[in-house]
Amino acid sequence: MDSVALAAEIARIRSLPPDALRRRWRAEFGRKPPAGLSRDLLGHMIARHIQERAFGGLDRDSRTFLDGLARQGGGSPGRQFKPGTVLVREYRGERHTVTVAREGFDWQGTTYPSLSAIARAITGTSWNGPRFFNVCAAGNGAKRKTKSAATAKHPQHHRGPAAGRHGSQTPAGVNPAPLHLETTSQA
Repeated sequence: MDSVALAAEIARIRSLPPDALRRRWRAEFGRKPPAGLSRDLLGHMIARHIQERAFGGLDRDSRTFLDGLARQGGGSPGRQFKPGTVLVREYRGERHTVTVAREGFDWQGTTYPSLSAIARAITGTSWNGPRFFNVCAAGNGAKRKTKSAATAKHPQHHRGPAAGRHGSQTPAGVNPAPLHLETTSQA
């Protein structure tokens, strides 16, 4: 299929009504589409599948790279911290301090593999750890603050968001309590 015909086919797919998209999905993938996928997502996934058939999929090096990221936890580069970084979060009146270690995150003398595991231990519910500690990728409106020596002596106390599964209980436009980051050198 040439690129002009492919572009026309993709445009046609994206203009299909939902029932026609579900039929096209069955034709492309040989099964029913997953429940809950939006019309736009169905169209994008079908289009990607057609492009992959026409031009080929990922090369071996790309697949190997992505598989390696998945085995490492696949976190985005913006979520990686240097060992020694200290994350401070107040939740329900109690201050929680997490120190980034080479092999995970230290909280109350125990090393956890992820911030989500610590957030679950603190709250008793499933949380997105980076969101709980307010260290999500840029663009969410959250502000990061670096703890200076002055603020280390006089910590600010903030109430966190209302208890919620993934922070969704926080009213729109209101960010959770600011996070204080402190990096200490390890000799």
